[in-house]
Amino acid sequence: MSYLLALDQGTTSSRAIAFDRQGRVAAVAQREFTQHFPQPGWVEHDASEIWTTQLAVARECVRKLTLAGASKSRVATNIVAIGITNQRETTVLWDRATGQPVAPAIVWQDRRTTARCEQLRRQGKAALIQRKTGLVLDAYFSATKLEWLLDQVPGARTRAEAGELAFGTIDSWLVYKLTGGRVHATDPSNAARTMLMNLGTLDWDAELLRLFRVPRAVLPAIVPSCGVLGETSAELLGAPLPIAGLAGDQQAATFGQACFAPGMAKNTYGTGCFMLMNTGTQPVPSRNQLLSTVAWCGPSDAGTRAVQAEQACYALEGSVFMAGATVQWLRDGLRMIRQSGEVEALAASVPDTGDVFLVPAFAGLGAPDWDGRARGTLVGMTRGTTRAHIARAALEAIALQSADVFGAMSRDAGLALTELRVDGGASRNDLLMQMQADLLGAPVVRPQVTETTALGVAYLAGLALGVWSDGADIAQRWVVDRRFEPRLPEAERLARLARWRQAVERSRDWAD
Repeated sequence: MSYLLALDQGTTSSRAIAFDRQGRVAAVAQREFTQHFPQPGWVEHDASEIWTTQLAVARECVRKLTLAGASKSRVATNIVAIGITNQRETTVLWDRATGQPVAPAIVWQDRRTTARCEQLRRQGKAALIQRKTGLVLDAYFSATKLEWLLDQVPGARTRAEAGELAFGTIDSWLVYKLTGGRVHATDPSNAARTMLMNLGTLDWDAELLRLFRVPRAVLPAIVPSCGVLGETSAELLGAPLPIAGLAGDQQAATFGQACFAPGMAKNTYGTGCFMLMNTGTQPVPSRNQLLSTVAWCGPSDAGTRAVQAEQACYALEGSVFMAGATVQWLRDGLRMIRQSGEVEALAASVPDTGDVFLVPAFAGLGAPDWDGRARGTLVGMTRGTTRAHIARAALEAIALQSADVFGAMSRDAGLALTELRVDGGASRNDLLMQMQADLLGAPVVRPQVTETTALGVAYLAGLALGVWSDGADIAQRWVVDRRFEPRLPEAERLARLARWRQAVERSRDWAD
């Protein structure tokens, strides 16, 4: 047997999943790591802890493959290639010589640069940024996070200009560590999330670098999402292994869902909730506060490491900041449940929310509202409200936020989407998926393999090595597990959405 090893570095845990040539899971390992909240609105990770947990789960997967029957001396060579998928926008700045971070990583959820974004908006820069990058000006993205680090870490800007420091999103950080510092690279799907890459040229934009005062010397090379970009250091996993796939988590999930044709869409239910729709070979500007982004970029015809815009596939994206994290808040913040899996039964114990709405704007509101000063709001409670009503409102909030994005996406694309493919941990919650179908007014389709983020980057790596021939070869492996048809009458659905928008308005512009 031979395997593709996917390293899936998420917001709350590092995972490694080995897939066989049929796209089946052969081994899985996962470790959570520490979340740091040093101030209200700030979210940080220890990049060194991310590296140690990611390396540990990769090694655990290798050991499991050995126990499954592969020869210990051959197990590393039984891995055809490695693919890396990652939480996006999270910003790491490190010393090139030592390979050590110079500050905590600033997580995508972090809101510390909201005031800087508002300043740029007052200066009239929002339209320029959106035209060049396809992104809404927001603290969510990496540019203002990196600018903050260069300003706040003593000596960082001078050292960055001298080429002594390296910036990267988590994919770049892992590639750097896996290759022993030999490769500093990212792919267009991740670079598109920094607010520094030009969406048309797929290169760092000189005007944006000047705007955010980012020296080019600190930036990684941009390489194709599919193609060998380097090899791991032999001592890490027993042999040097090619790194052949690279994609941000949501783009990887879109690839894993085989959304290869324009108009196909998927929604991933993880820490956040992210809906992407394939728009083909040209970016589609959004008129409804969505993001235009790179879905993935194949290798050039010449087989070089240079990216070429004609090899790119683009997508529209809507980002919901709090999805699974809302259930984690019920568990860890309110202690209403002991395990996240208990929320479905608790929510199902009542027929509705009793007109209770939870707006989980704990880190502001994402698409289509983009309000960095919104905060979490629970409205409509009476003396008869129970924890079951709040649990149901939490699940419904995930579906309602996604319905907002779905509506904006349909308007931008100029078509009514016929179905939504779903994945991620919360997609296994049948109650939530039925809520989603009801509030969308469209079918929700869950595949048999819901590990589509890791599977997508394994597919990208496998394509680079010839394990799979093309997209059609991959698409035939996508198999339906369950289809959820909408049951809610249209008038009731529209009334529910209107009531939800009332609740959202009560959360707006709360934080100073």
